[in-house]
Amino acid sequence: MFSGIVEESAIVRKLQRDGGNLHLTLSCSFVNELKIDQSVAHNGVCLTVVNISGDEYTVTAIQETLDRSNLGNLKVGDRVNVERSMLMNGRLDGHIVQGHVDCTAQCTAISEADGSRYFTFEYLFNREMAEQGYVTVEKGSVTVNGVSLTVCNSKPNSFQVAIIPYTFEHTNFRDIRVGSKVNLEFDIIGKYISRLAMVSKL
Repeated sequence: MFSGIVEESAIVRKLQRDGGNLHLTLSCSFVNELKIDQSVAHNGVCLTVVNISGDEYTVTAIQETLDRSNLGNLKVGDRVNVERSMLMNGRLDGHIVQGHVDCTAQCTAISEADGSRYFTFEYLFNREMAEQGYVTVEKGSVTVNGVSLTVCNSKPNSFQVAIIPYTFEHTNFRDIRVGSKVNLEFDIIGKYISRLAMVSKL
């Protein structure tokens, strides 16, 4: 379980294919605090630490994860938003994030807004999935590349988020351009409510 409050951007040091799996080796400031089998979110994808060596650690993404996320597009030197699992004895500063990416979206526009930036993202609309809560709602929560954000200008297949300077500088939002692919996780509470509403009609 995560909160969508990114700790920092890790740097991809090595990528190794192994059949349908991709081993990602990264470096960040808290490698010495990690343990084997620990869960860490990478661009919003929950992955397990499988190796630690010096100031680098390795996680493995299976083919299904690569198909659903942007991890398969990473290159050595890229920045990846990372967050360790949430402590249950503190404040929930973001929202409840599972680390299970639902789909990817494409950045279609970036605009300045009095020191901040508005990013517009578009994703493939699927009515059946939308009825199960795989949508955004105005002023609701969404996770973009692991970052907990508030939705504005919500539409059936697109939405905007406002990125303040701190978030821009401390996440890989600074690397996002028009055309960039990002990972989305829709609000789990919305999914449950939508599912219960469907079941109640049966």
